[in-house]
Amino acid sequence: MYEEFYGFSERPFQLTPDPAFYFESVTHKKALSYLGYGLNQGEGFIVITGEVGSGKSTLVAHLKQKLDDERLTVGEVVTSALDGEEMIHVAARSFGLDVAGGDKAADLAAIELFLHEEARNGRRTLLIVDEAQNLSIGALEELRMLSNFQLGSHPLLQTLLLGQPEFKQLLAHSDELEQLRQRVIAAHHLEPMQPGEIEPYVMHRLNHVGWNGNPEIDSGIWVKLHKATGGIPRKINQVMTRLLLLGAVEEQAVLETDMLEAVIEEMSGDAAPVEDATSKVRPDREGPAADAIARAKDEARQADIAPATQTPTGAATQTAAQSASEVEARDKGLLDHQIEAIEAAFAERDKHLMAMRSEIDRLGKQRATGNLPEDIGARLAAIESRLDEQESSLRNVLGMMIDYFESQGSREAA
Repeated sequence: MYEEFYGFSERPFQLTPDPAFYFESVTHKKALSYLGYGLNQGEGFIVITGEVGSGKSTLVAHLKQKLDDERLTVGEVVTSALDGEEMIHVAARSFGLDVAGGDKAADLAAIELFLHEEARNGRRTLLIVDEAQNLSIGALEELRMLSNFQLGSHPLLQTLLLGQPEFKQLLAHSDELEQLRQRVIAAHHLEPMQPGEIEPYVMHRLNHVGWNGNPEIDSGIWVKLHKATGGIPRKINQVMTRLLLLGAVEEQAVLETDMLEAVIEEMSGDAAPVEDATSKVRPDREGPAADAIARAKDEARQADIAPATQTPTGAATQTAAQSASEVEARDKGLLDHQIEAIEAAFAERDKHLMAMRSEIDRLGKQRATGNLPEDIGARLAAIESRLDEQESSLRNVLGMMIDYFESQGSREAA
């Protein structure tokens, strides 16, 4: 809506990582330097950490554009909460290997053969693992074992780990990860942008979509925007999207500080229950995730209603007598329950996706033997595309949920 009103070619502050919008802040420039150094070493682990929304995915997407496809093969793992055996299987799949059987020994053999072939063809291999804070110790150990593959004295695999601050702490203090820690050759933590970087960041994104001075932006906005977002790129995008939307609705040619204050106040007042936020994200979805969210919503409503229905008389007296700690404990219990239900739903969906991919592999093998129609290739490609879109959608939902939890001040929940 607002992009049409202001004549933009596309939305400048979309939340989905896009390397075309990459902005090189001071901390991102340092991160690229560490990445460049690490990649030149050709071995071990590179670790990039940062807060939710700090720009890790955009940084890596930008890095991939700079890599030479003729000399480096890249695999990406974006599925989180994996155990050791699942990690090996998903890593193999990330390189396009046919490992539908799920046998760990076979998966390892396929990976080693692939790495040797790449090395003989003069290509290096990089594995990028996102959301590393969700990996089990066993999965991280399996990644370390993969780094043992060599051709003579030449290491065959290098790994880039992306994670949130808790992964940085885990890696620094876990005794079980001592061997992996010794193989980290470069690491950087993405910091929030500085106050002086907010205006260049916003203008960079606006100029990319054809901004021609409409709308004008009050110079007093930048300090307030930094204060409201803490310099986190994704939060800046969220606020700017709402500000532009307000400007378009009110047909304003100038975005002023009082408009920004109104947006910030409105966003801070959006204290809708978690279930309402999730239902807005996926109003048209059905399946295990939707069912779990619906159950969490119903139970939360019942918990809110129960005190009044159980004691229709004297409810006000009971409420007044209830201690603040009891209220906090109840609210935390409800939130924890909802989070657990949603996590379980997404875990179920991940299993479903993997099962569908295994079925695609099976159909592909049947096609090779001539037992399926010739157009099966196009049909399989269409299914693959839909699966990729679904996985992307799930990741976006998780990102938006985390943003919501953090906006309510619950870092532990996020």
